[in-house]
Amino acid sequence: MTVRIDHATTSGTFSLDGQTFDVDNNAWVVGDDRECVVIDAPHDVEAIRGLVGDRRVLAVLCTHAHDDHVRKAPELADAVGAPIFLHPADLVLWNLTHPDRKPDQELADEQVIEVGGVSLRALLTPGHAPGAVCFYSAELGVVFTGDTLFAGGPGATGRSYSDFDVIVASIRDRLLPLPEATEVRPGHGESSTIGAVRSQFDEWVARGY
Repeated sequence: MTVRIDHATTSGTFSLDGQTFDVDNNAWVVGDDRECVVIDAPHDVEAIRGLVGDRRVLAVLCTHAHDDHVRKAPELADAVGAPIFLHPADLVLWNLTHPDRKPDQELADEQVIEVGGVSLRALLTPGHAPGAVCFYSAELGVVFTGDTLFAGGPGATGRSYSDFDVIVASIRDRLLPLPEATEVRPGHGESSTIGAVRSQFDEWVARGY
């Protein structure tokens, strides 16, 4: 069966360091007609379940644990009977939103998740968050970057548990080596390509984006 990528944009808030912002988040579902994985579970469980349909959900994969990416992860996981995967370095952020519910599985760098006959490889890319992870599928030519990388630059690093130099190294060492035609599917906003990002990267770094 053909693997496809389904997408929804959901609206809500992001809160950290005593501030709250209105945000629109991308939610991604990857799979075939029988099974799928969900990448991030932001503001609207029903919108994500609409993408899933009657398929078996193998996992809820978290790119990182800021509340606008995991707020609905426990509710979604319980509704579809799937485990939540999170890199352990991001538990410090997860616990701010879900102190009474832990993720079910630890994500490791280079861990491979199989779904619908394709592989998603976890790439540890700290900087925006200490345990931020991107998911790369060579077969699909896509990398899901969460808030590590957007069409317009690196993810924000002006808040707790973030670091500009670290995110720059993550993008340079883990993402830019991917094939230039690789589609970048971020946690917010429009998609891009690794080639487009590569052409702007030095400018972003020079101005301390």
